[in-house]
Amino acid sequence: MLGPPVVRRGRGPQKTPTKVLTTIRLDADVIAFFRAQGSGYQSRINETLRRAKERGLTTRSTRTARKRAAG
Repeated sequence: MLGPPVVRRGRGPQKTPTKVLTTIRLDADVIAFFRAQGSGYQSRINETLRRAKERGLTTRSTRTARKRAAG
């Protein structure tokens, strides 16, 4: 006998995926900050990035817009 079968539980595949699997390189202190707040750190990072996007706080786009206006 090998014992009882192993049952793996999880969400399984999403019916309509709403997120994209990607890789992003972040500073170690940034990751440590979010991880220190407990589980769900990836969702908190996502929410922080979403708020920055909605506020239009992308530094690069602001600089580019200023260059285009000046040039």
